This record gives sequence, structure tokens and C-alpha cells, in this order.
Amino acid sequence: MGVRRASVDRLLEQPSGRGLVVIPLALIVVITVVDIHSPVDVHLGPLLVIAPALTASFAGPWLTAAVGVLAVAAQAFIAVLHGGLGTTNHIAQITALTVLSALVVFVCYVRERRGRQLSRARSVAETAQRVLLRPPPRRIGPLRVAWLYLAAEDETQIGGDLFAIARSAHSGTRVIIGDVRGKGMAAIGEASVVLGAFREGAHRCATLPELTAALEESFCLNVEDVADTQYDPGEHFITALVLDIPDHGSQAQMISCGHPPPLLVHDHQVTVLHSRRPAPPLGMCALPTSSHRADLFPFEAGDILLLYTDGVIEARSPTGAFYPLAERAASFPTTSPDALLRHIHDDLLTHVGEVPTDDAALLAIERTASHQFHGPHLE
Repeated sequence: MGVRRASVDRLLEQPSGRGLVVIPLALIVVITVVDIHSPVDVHLGPLLVIAPALTASFAGPWLTAAVGVLAVAAQAFIAVLHGGLGTTNHIAQITALTVLSALVVFVCYVRERRGRQLSRARSVAETAQRVLLRPPPRRIGPLRVAWLYLAAEDETQIGGDLFAIARSAHSGTRVIIGDVRGKGMAAIGEASVVLGAFREGAHRCATLPELTAALEESFCLNVEDVADTQYDPGEHFITALVLDIPDHGSQAQMISCGHPPPLLVHDHQVTVLHSRRPAPPLGMCALPTSSHRADLFPFEAGDILLLYTDGVIEARSPTGAFYPLAERAASFPTTSPDALLRHIHDDLLTHVGEVPTDDAALLAIERTASHQFHGPHLE
């Protein structure tokens, strides 16, 4: 019973086939009836191949094969009524219909197999995203966090943008957001080096300049092992913004390594936090790491810090206009990080008219009131 039920399920494996299969079955009946009542010298049987060909457009190989068998049976029935199965013409028609139906089933099988491979590839991309680009916790210390990632490369869910959040050993939270030169799957190896170094250094390094120097050192040591130098022999570097947010107080630190400046949303006003002492992108290995100096900026309870990659602000409308993130963020209600990113996501897609052509990532961080925080925790 179980095997028979499984076979029936496989025949009707695609929900749309359950209704649409009536169309090819009706065609078989109509063509058969018309051919039977047509003169002997009129042969409509070859049109029966339309039935399995049409079925293949919405169903799997098993249902297509079943319709093909019915079409061949109908052709044989027509032959019996029009001179018998042994005539040369009817044998040729039955043979041709059988071969064409088999080819249609084969093409349908190949298409379904490629669909399964694509599904597995999507699953691998999702797994890689969870392992490499781990979703930040919604709460970490006194912070509420929301994130958004749009991968530009078709059928992937991860690309060259990166972000991560980790607790430090000094009652604070370390944050990084970055953008690998290039995009798509080829940039994942370089992103993995920086993310691995950040997750280790966030706990070990005492200061933000020390952490940034560790990221630079790790990237320079390992970039040749992970970079796609065969198809991309040019320079390999990563723009990054690294932050240190203490649990207490109303200030935070940041080091910008060639990355777009973050936005600070305070009392419905948006401020662009330009770095006074920007450092070069990670990967400029010939430059001294002593240039890494932290900038202080205010970050009070209720404020939302908006971090992003250049795929957001460089997204173009059909007329070529860049997306005005700071202006648009100021116009949205800032009830929570999640609400802010939902507004930006919908507005960005409306501005572009489609999925952005470059990887885009956003990270929204809100500092909650100090009395709501009772020690380091993750959610």
C-alpha cells in the first residue's frame, strides 16, 4: 500500500499538475475522436505528441510518461480502427510517437534533476550563510540589533559583504561591518578570514586599534590562500568599520578603514558620523598599522546606529539616481531597529525597481536604557 501511494504521489508531485493534467488528457480524447471520424487518408494521430509535450511544461517525468503512454495507446486504438496495427503507416506513426514521447520524458527528467541540483545549491548557500555570516543576536548586552542582507548574485544568499557582533572582555560589544572588493561567491573566502579574525580578536584585544591591527595582520597573512587570484588577479582588500560600544556611558568608538560613515539616529535627527582619522582599507599590507586611531562619538540610550555597505548608497534608480540613505532614514519612524530596516528595505527596492546589482548589508543597533540591562547576555 505504501509503495502504491508513493507512486501516485510521484505522478502528481507538482501541485499545479493535478489540475492542468486535464488539458493534455482532453487533447488526447479530442484528437482521437476527430481522427476516428475523419477520412482514412487524413491522419491526425501525430498531433497526439502535443499531450506529453504540454504535460512536461508543468509536471514531472512520471506524470509526463503516463500521459505519453496514454497518447501511444490512443494512436494504437486509431490504427486498429483505420486498417489495423500492421500497416506500414500506422507502425511508423506509433514508433515516431513513442520515440518523441520518450525524448520529452527524458528532457523533463533532466530539467527536474537540474532543479534538484539548484535546490541543493541554494541549501548550501543558506548553510554557508549561517556558518560564515552568523545572524547577530537580537539582544547583546544593552543593545538591540537588527540586520538585512541582499546578495546581488542570482541563486545565492551570501556575497562579499560581512558583519559580526561579539562581546569583548571589558564589558562592551565589538561590531564590524565590511565590504570585500568584488562580489558574490568569489569574495566569501576573503570575508571568512576577516570574520574569523574578528571573532577571535574581539575577546582577546584590549583596545579597538589593537583589534583593527589584528584584522589587518590576519588578512595580509591569509589573503593569498583564499583569494580568487586566477580570475581576479588585481588587488584584494576590504573596507571595514570597526566599533567598540561600552555597556555603560554615552560614548562609543569607531575606526573606519575606508568604509562609508555610519548614521546616528537621535531624536528623529540623522547625523553622518564622518571619521576624523580614517585608516586605509584592510589589505594594504605595505602601510603601517599605527595609523589605526579610534574616533569617539555619542551613543545614548534610545539612539539607533545604522551601519551599511556601499551597495546601499550606490544603488541606482532607473534614472541613475543614487539611493539617499541618510535622507530617507530621517523620514522613517524609528520605533525599533527592525522597523527602521523594514522601511529601508521596502524603500530601497522601490527606488531600484529590482534586486540591487551589488551586495548590500545593513546593521541597525539601538542602545537601550541602562536600567534595562542586568549583565551580558545574548538572545
